[in-house]
Amino acid sequence: MSAIGVIATLRVQPGKEEAFEGVFAELAAAVHADEPGNSYYKLFRTSEAGVYKVLECYDGDAAVEAHRASDHFRTLGAKLGPCLAGAPEIERLSAV
Repeated sequence: MSAIGVIATLRVQPGKEEAFEGVFAELAAAVHADEPGNSYYKLFRTSEAGVYKVLECYDGDAAVEAHRASDHFRTLGAKLGPCLAGAPEIERLSAV
C-alpha cells in the first residue's frame, strides 16, 4: 500500500470566501473524525485572491475512495459548490 497525495485547487467566487471557509472547516473536522485512512487534510489560501489549495494525504486508493464516497464529503461538498467559480482542479500524487 502506497500513500496517495492530492492537491485540489479551488477558485471561490468574490464575496463568498467566508462562507466557503466556514463550510470547509466543517468538512475538515468530519474528515479528521471519520476517515482513519486520511492522515492530512488542510485548506490553504494562495497569494491569488479567491484561490485555495487543499493538501490531502491518504493511506492508499481505498482511503481516497472512502473519502469520496463519505456522507460528509457529498453533503458538505454540495454546500461548497455554490461558492466555487468553477470545477476544482485535482492533482493526484504517488509517494516514492
